[in-house]
Amino acid sequence: MAFEARSVRIPLADIRLLRPVPETVKRTRKFAQIATSMREIGMVEPLAVTHDHSAQGKYLLLDGHLRLELLKGMGETDALCLIATEDEAYTYNNRISRLAIIQEHRMILKAIDRGVSEERLASVLNVDPDNIRRKRRLLDGICPEAAALLEDKHVSIHAFWALKKMVPMRQIEAAELMVAMNKFTISYARTLLAATPDSQLLPGRKPRKPKGLTDEQLALMQRESANLDREFRVVEQSYGADHLDLVLVKGYLAKLVSNQRIARYLGQRHSEIFSEFNQIADRHESAT
Repeated sequence: MAFEARSVRIPLADIRLLRPVPETVKRTRKFAQIATSMREIGMVEPLAVTHDHSAQGKYLLLDGHLRLELLKGMGETDALCLIATEDEAYTYNNRISRLAIIQEHRMILKAIDRGVSEERLASVLNVDPDNIRRKRRLLDGICPEAAALLEDKHVSIHAFWALKKMVPMRQIEAAELMVAMNKFTISYARTLLAATPDSQLLPGRKPRKPKGLTDEQLALMQRESANLDREFRVVEQSYGADHLDLVLVKGYLAKLVSNQRIARYLGQRHSEIFSEFNQIADRHESAT
């Protein structure tokens, strides 16, 4: 287990910061959002600490420097903490999976269903109420299959506006391409939209032609996008079997070139093939 089974309340005086909080950070929007949230609803996420082995009864703060600074400013004397079982000398934040935008959208819907107003949410998060409304309507017009593909991805909120101009099947194709390319930006979504044939766009949702592109270039983009879709589906269908075949072949060649008699024969009679076999075998060793 990464943490002790139970959270505990620890005096703030017994917690040592690994780094100071600069004054410039205290003037940022993020700091203001956390401050507003803590004033409105309290501290939701406990501090993460580990035992300070250089001082008995003391702790080192792994995560929550801004929250600890705010707690001190609010006059609090202790805080709820999770105690890590060991300090691996990495930044705790690097091990946390932050909320994807679709997950944030669903949390907003759940809060509204429980009676929390959009204005209240905006106040707690210290954002404009329009921001909450946009995230609440995030999946309006997005088919469930495309939403499922992007559920845990950090997609630009504006990328969804491009997807909403496509018919459901094209939304799924575009989402699959975004996942395959690991690109979730608005610019890539607009590129996919520009490469979408009119027949796969919703009525009245034809996008403006990108500046600097002729009709011929746009038609070429659409054909290339269709070809990429087909190639992606072919690769997807055979990927598992192809990967298994490749692993078996690499293992066989690695065993083959390790045989001294075979290696000597290939080196003398077929040096180019022997060189290629060695490269494949080296990749096999590095992979294992």
